[in-house]
Amino acid sequence: MSQQILVGFHAVISRIRQAPDSLKTVYYDFSRRDRRMKDFIEVANEILGRKFHQADTARLRQLAGHDRHQGVVAFAEPTSMARTIPELMDSLGNKKALLLILDGVTDPHNLGACLRVADGAGADAIIVPKDRSAQLNATVSKVASGAAETMPFIAVTNLARTMRELQELGVWIIGTAEDAPKTIYEHDLTGSVAIVMGAEGEGMRRLTKETCDELVNIPMSGGVESLNVSVASGVCLYEALRQRLPK
Repeated sequence: MSQQILVGFHAVISRIRQAPDSLKTVYYDFSRRDRRMKDFIEVANEILGRKFHQADTARLRQLAGHDRHQGVVAFAEPTSMARTIPELMDSLGNKKALLLILDGVTDPHNLGACLRVADGAGADAIIVPKDRSAQLNATVSKVASGAAETMPFIAVTNLARTMRELQELGVWIIGTAEDAPKTIYEHDLTGSVAIVMGAEGEGMRRLTKETCDELVNIPMSGGVESLNVSVASGVCLYEALRQRLPK
């Protein structure tokens, strides 16, 4: 099984809480003595024992590949989350699915932010194409602030075919487009839905757009023409969450 690198407090603490046995080795900056590091050391040392090691700044930079590691770097086995559409839908049972599909989001910082907002809104998975898309890496994990360790992330070979597969399973596919006739707020999002976001500037690819059941827009009242993809994802996902909350 391939090894996964986790960088920063959020990603490592989330893994300690979710699946501590998957952690193989955790390194921390022994020269950092602030309260955040002391709290982290207290928790990690108790749970990880011999897997927990001191390292200097140079060593941490080498392990992480950059300086934005916050003094914490870990190596772990990937956790067992749903990795295919059938696995995902089986795991949901009778629950109404809430999915986020990203078509052409290539910036790892944007992907990490999308993971974080999807986790916060209670989405069940993020689906991306294997090509023309950012994939999970240390940068994504750090920006996601722990969500990469809890949010099922499914990379598919053919996005349009996957969307049709979801439709056959009862999921309504809602694409976002500036010229759509209805707003996201006019749509019923209480059933099983997948919200599709395209790349900034380019939007969804033609086939992706044509495969959607319906297109909606996010109303813009200011001077800017569009939102960052993670912000737009948050608007749509949290509208779905709002509609699903008990009255």
